[in-house]
Amino acid sequence: MNTNATSFNAVITSLLETDLYKFTMWQVLLHARPDAQAEYEFLCRNETAFPLAELAADVNAQLDYLCGLTFTSSELDYLRQLRYLKSDFIDFLSIFRLQRKFISVTTEGDMLRIVAKGPQIHVLPFEIYVLAIVNELYFRRFPQKTTLAEGRKRLSEKLALLAIEVPKAPRQFPFEFSELGLRRRFSAAWQDEVLASLIQNAAPWFKGTSNVFLAKKYGIIPMGTMGHEFLQSFQAYGVRLQDFQKAALEAWVHEYRGDLGIALTDVIGMDAFLRDFDLYFSKLFDGLRHDSGDPYVWGEKALAHYASLRIAPATKRLVFTDGLTFPGALALHAHFGDRITASAGIGTNLSNDLGIPALNIVMKLTKCNGQSVAKISDSPGKTMCKNKEYLAYLESVFSTKPV
Repeated sequence: MNTNATSFNAVITSLLETDLYKFTMWQVLLHARPDAQAEYEFLCRNETAFPLAELAADVNAQLDYLCGLTFTSSELDYLRQLRYLKSDFIDFLSIFRLQRKFISVTTEGDMLRIVAKGPQIHVLPFEIYVLAIVNELYFRRFPQKTTLAEGRKRLSEKLALLAIEVPKAPRQFPFEFSELGLRRRFSAAWQDEVLASLIQNAAPWFKGTSNVFLAKKYGIIPMGTMGHEFLQSFQAYGVRLQDFQKAALEAWVHEYRGDLGIALTDVIGMDAFLRDFDLYFSKLFDGLRHDSGDPYVWGEKALAHYASLRIAPATKRLVFTDGLTFPGALALHAHFGDRITASAGIGTNLSNDLGIPALNIVMKLTKCNGQSVAKISDSPGKTMCKNKEYLAYLESVFSTKPV
């Protein structure tokens, strides 16, 4: 492992500094599809204060450093304690190193172009590292002292809001939230400070973080299950296209045998998902995660689905993760909290609410095994597929339309 992180001012100093769901998806694909090939592409969806192309040289330097990192013995020991991660996967991680040849950084005019392409089990991990790197390099160009002061003020206001509002309206199922802000954070140091403050001041409601490095540091629960790329990959794994969601969910159940039981619903929209989420899956999975579309409409559809299968909602969980703020999370809990556990995953509003507009950046799977894959979102602007013919075919198979 490189030891000059401080002198270099590295953004990522540990391979553990990624979201938990990278490890959980990684393990399934290592066991089930180790030969798969994949391509991931970076995209910025909003206006920026300066062209991201200006960051290209620094991003390249950060990736050079990142690809010199390996998992330490203490990090591997920590991962071994997570009961759902298997010994052969940890052994794989013990010799794993990101390969620089699988990722490239170029520019197209003012745009930053980052592409990771190669064996999926080697390129899948790049996503979170790349997003954290681009974010931190971008926000290093802004005044730090005044920006952090504003961030601390806003964080204090959020904690005060929780202390006042949560006790006001108790529900059958308690209010709870997790921090999911690594991919869009202002900086590593700020996310660490936010987490320390949540642990100290929001203990009754704060349940964990997606950042595995900080979960280890603070002895809290690492949070996460699956992302869109996991289900999208099954569009190219040789199963009938109309069966790809069921194949992905089945592979997950086979791997985890009851652990990590929250299913993501919006790869081709909630309605198409629920058609595949039959009694078998509805009983096997603990609940559902919302990441696009109207959360109230989505939640009512989930409750109606469970009711139609005669499954008591009180035994299940809804996890809301789409751009949430604390007022939004509290409102959702007020609406659903007497019928089902409704927990919140809050990302950017915790890790990058400092008065400067956050970047809306993603690094999404675009091809698998040489074939286009797609996500048909329930929210405007989140549908992602460069191959319009494939997107139209996917829409026709599932009788759905992109928003």
